[in-house]
Amino acid sequence: DLSELKVGDPVVHVEHGIGRYQGLVLLNMAGPKEAPAFEEFLHLVYAHDATLYVPVQQLHQVTRYAGADPDSAPLHQLGSGQWDKAKRKAAQQIRDTAAELLNLYAARAIRKGHAFEFSAHDYAAFSESFGFEETPDQANAIAAVIGDMTSGKPMDRLVCGDVGFGKTEVALRASFIAVMGGKQVAILAPTTLLAEQHAATWKDRFAAWPVRIVELSRFKTAKEISTALAAIAAGDADIVIGTHKLLSKETQFARLGLVIVDEEHRFGVRQKDALKALRAEVDILTLTATPIPRTLGMALEGLREFSVIATAPQKRLAIKTFVRRESDGVIREAVLREIKRGGQVYFLHNEVETIQNRKQALQILLPEARIAVAHGQMHERELEAVMRDFVTQRSNVLLCTTIIETGIDVPTANTIIMHRADKFGLAQLHQLRGRVGRSHHQAYAYLLVPDPDALTKQANLRLDAIVAMEELGSGFYLAMHDLEIRGAGEVLGDKQSGEIHEIGFQLYTEMLNRAVKSLRSGKEPDLLSPMQAITDVNLGAPALLPADYCPDVHERLSLYKRFASCEDFDGLSQLREELVDRFGNLPDPAKAFYETHRLRLEMVLYGIQKMDASPNGIQITFIAHPPLDPVKLIRLVQSNPQVQLNGQDRIKYLPTKGSAFDQLEQRIEA
Repeated sequence: DLSELKVGDPVVHVEHGIGRYQGLVLLNMAGPKEAPAFEEFLHLVYAHDATLYVPVQQLHQVTRYAGADPDSAPLHQLGSGQWDKAKRKAAQQIRDTAAELLNLYAARAIRKGHAFEFSAHDYAAFSESFGFEETPDQANAIAAVIGDMTSGKPMDRLVCGDVGFGKTEVALRASFIAVMGGKQVAILAPTTLLAEQHAATWKDRFAAWPVRIVELSRFKTAKEISTALAAIAAGDADIVIGTHKLLSKETQFARLGLVIVDEEHRFGVRQKDALKALRAEVDILTLTATPIPRTLGMALEGLREFSVIATAPQKRLAIKTFVRRESDGVIREAVLREIKRGGQVYFLHNEVETIQNRKQALQILLPEARIAVAHGQMHERELEAVMRDFVTQRSNVLLCTTIIETGIDVPTANTIIMHRADKFGLAQLHQLRGRVGRSHHQAYAYLLVPDPDALTKQANLRLDAIVAMEELGSGFYLAMHDLEIRGAGEVLGDKQSGEIHEIGFQLYTEMLNRAVKSLRSGKEPDLLSPMQAITDVNLGAPALLPADYCPDVHERLSLYKRFASCEDFDGLSQLREELVDRFGNLPDPAKAFYETHRLRLEMVLYGIQKMDASPNGIQITFIAHPPLDPVKLIRLVQSNPQVQLNGQDRIKYLPTKGSAFDQLEQRIEA
């Protein structure tokens, strides 16, 4: 969408590379002795102050640059070959990525999965123990998972829902179906604390069923682990919950049927590769509160099934979020407000070396608080005891690092204070904020920064985005935002920028889409040819949306882009209706603008590359091999004195009476 473009922003032109947007300008396209014919152009500047004017009819060739850091986007030199080189390199990488992806997913499609069967009566009894009413999105996600598991095709579904929106219930239902169908379930969590909390949840829900659940985590003794491994190998354990230990060679499953992965982006490359190998063999259900760009990109490319849970449970309130300069006054007020209503506070201090100093300072500032400390370098048993004390409310302020980022559920903790919030990524800020607000109480998030005026542009963008996305269910949209701020990742592997920085995210995904489509249909992708046939129509009359008709420049840009990207007559008619509905009847320049696009669509059908109308007649230029019968064309020239062949690829219509539009219509018809 070009509607958010500001002067100076980087933009990508498919043929010329990355330049900087300078606004819209009016240029007169008529000859010296002809009536003025103004058209609007996008003014772009390239290296060495070279200027490019892009006709608004060709805006389908221009996209906003979304990459890791727009401030450091490349600035290409026109005609230097730089851009072609960057595109070629990206095209090769994209083709390999697409092929690898498709091989993986083709292997799954060919392979027969396990079609699970289950008793509807038993399933209904298990579902009733949920204790809440399913939200509409949750019900849809559950239905989709059941559909996948009973289909006989291997499942690979991503369930994306904000923290506390009920993804766990989807996973519980899937576990029930798998176990009742005689298969083992592996549940993979990124942290030991989260694995332990999942274990408690699963044991609670399966208490009335003959199901054996075992845990593999750092909190277990060597003897407990070896007993659990033996039970898994013998097929005596039905559900196994743990951290990445589950993926190690020593864990041998007797009849694994379902793997549930919580927050896949928190795992390392080795674990992700192990998961990738598993994907072709068993049903996979991935849960995420912030769909990371890679997963999101894949999901949107239709290579992975995708369910979004965006409806909040009833009575849930949005978390009030504030960005504040850090001070004792702000901290004391925020903590006391929470403690006085019987609640608890997370105080995030992500520096283990100075966390004890912070504890002493807080004890002086807040003598009323019972402060505990939790970080990843503590001994497991000690950490476990601290977390349990917090869950049971023996402490009411937990001074901690990002170890709390995923998972643990403390409904009474409803304020989070983050020291140096500017140092966190958007996905991380969102996850951390989601630790509070797990009940019907109003929750608060304080993002503390040293000096709001001294922050980097990127940090400011992140903080603005997190405050703007206060509504519940904003995780999915945040990921879209994060996609633009951090730049999307490669769809495979962990190199999160590279080619995307060079050519911009939108062009990257367009090329990936094309590569996937071509390879799917058995063709080698041609990623370097233009995305869409470009036809140039010059009516010799003003063809634009006048500023007094549609005054907002961003609105005009957005409309120009939509017209240029329109590929069928129905869509074009709808756009015309929208214009009339919003701004009134079309003035002549807007009519001419609409006609240029209608002619553009007709010209593509006949292989016409360019059409120029002037008082001297109409000149039509064809592409190299137009889809026309040459015999008919020669007959047309011979039988019509108004028509002249003009070189190998052009014909010229000499002027006749009537308007340019009528003439054009007649010529096209001919």
